[in-house]
Amino acid sequence: MTSDVVVVGGGPTGLTLAYELALAGAHPIVLEQQAEPRTEPKANGLVGRIVQLLDYRGLLDRFAEGSRHVGPAPSFYFGAVPLNLSALERNPLHLLVVPQPRLEDLLARSAVALGAEIRRGQRVVALSQDDTGVTLETQVAGGNETLRAAYAVGCDGAHSTVRKQVGIGFPGTTSSLVTRIGHVSLPAALVVPGTGELELPGGPRLRLGWNYTERGKIGLMSFKPGVHVVTAAEDDRAPTDANAPMTLGELRSSVHRILGTDLPMSDPLWLSRTVASSRLADRYREGRVMVAGDAAHLFPAGGSALNTGMLDAVNLGWKLAALLNGTAPAGLLDSYHDERHAVGEQVLAHTRAQAALMAIGEESAVLRDFFGEVLGLPQALEHVAGRLHGEDVRYGADALDDNAHPLLGRWAPDLALRTAQGPTRVAELLRAGRPVLLDLSGDGAPHDVVADGWKDRVDVVAARSEQPAPPADVLLIRPDGHVAWAASRHDPREELRQGLRSALTTWFGAPARAL
Repeated sequence: MTSDVVVVGGGPTGLTLAYELALAGAHPIVLEQQAEPRTEPKANGLVGRIVQLLDYRGLLDRFAEGSRHVGPAPSFYFGAVPLNLSALERNPLHLLVVPQPRLEDLLARSAVALGAEIRRGQRVVALSQDDTGVTLETQVAGGNETLRAAYAVGCDGAHSTVRKQVGIGFPGTTSSLVTRIGHVSLPAALVVPGTGELELPGGPRLRLGWNYTERGKIGLMSFKPGVHVVTAAEDDRAPTDANAPMTLGELRSSVHRILGTDLPMSDPLWLSRTVASSRLADRYREGRVMVAGDAAHLFPAGGSALNTGMLDAVNLGWKLAALLNGTAPAGLLDSYHDERHAVGEQVLAHTRAQAALMAIGEESAVLRDFFGEVLGLPQALEHVAGRLHGEDVRYGADALDDNAHPLLGRWAPDLALRTAQGPTRVAELLRAGRPVLLDLSGDGAPHDVVADGWKDRVDVVAARSEQPAPPADVLLIRPDGHVAWAASRHDPREELRQGLRSALTTWFGAPARAL
């Protein structure tokens, strides 16, 4: 084999997967069709659980250098409804403001430092697989090349060649709403001091966020001094040639149609035209080929795509690596589809709800007013913020009974701990990307089980929780930060040992002596 895994697509999802694979000891190759790193500011940050995952990998501090904000988001939007999250006693929604070019550069550097290889200027044009591997044909500057790998993962976006080549369906709908986006300069004289609103001569005052007319909507944001993100969305106004490059003139015309007046824009840094889609791959795996990120799902409202796609990669990375090193139990790779497809369904549901709130028309305006009133209630606001963050994700929830531990399948909380070596926390224990058995019981029984066959794959940490009543006394945490098993010190000793042994076998394979 030329490679353990070929990752097709060098965006945030593909680069995250390359990092996770290399962290687990695999040797991935990333094929990116762009000859040079992207400079377009397609996204302005990360929102959701992925921010905490970067902390659990020890990457967050470096990624946050120079950021305008990292941590709980003071405000956000659900559709076009503003969320005042600073009013919450417990704010679950985390935010990292980072331009996408910088995000991709940092991910690429981190992956390469661990041994991943990134090949730019290579476009995959064909793919086939057999019982022993995957063959990919690529177009490069000098002609065509063929590459062989044990597995391949399509992180190559909405029009994924990988997905099409292996026949994975991509059902869903495409909106008639055409959205044009520009990162542009606006005259400073138009900006209202203190509010950031725009005062247009002879026209309306535009607030930050969404502004509606009967002809469409205008979005206005600013993430960088002197640069505004102007978004114009209107129905059935696609250009004759949908593949033609977006121009500043096209954006100006769209804004004029919606507002009935001109918005003086200049010096575009980036221009884009999109048509929103709601799509979910019918399966995330076909044999030795997987899909992740936009190749697996498209959401009709912004804010969730990077969080979902990068967490697809984190879920898949350790499982593929275990398969490559020969320790994966039967069915481990199947769990990638089972777990992440269910998450895709959850995210698609709430982004469709957001799209309904963002629609143009009187009915949607009434709906926004009503939702704004409801989201003034702290419990409702916290629930919605939790959905945006990904707090509702619980892997394997359908198979759990009422007696299952409340943490099972959920994200492992970042408990403050004290070990024989000094203070630490759960996030620091997971930075090596290995499973962790966290023993807060003071008993020692869990140590014996791991030492009996899994110490080559699982790190055992005996600690005392700085929290008076931790949510569990023993936690088996997967490399992706989710709880594989949990128990209380009050559980019968033999029952605890048997439960742990079963969980270790289910997720991390047979004990070493049986291999």
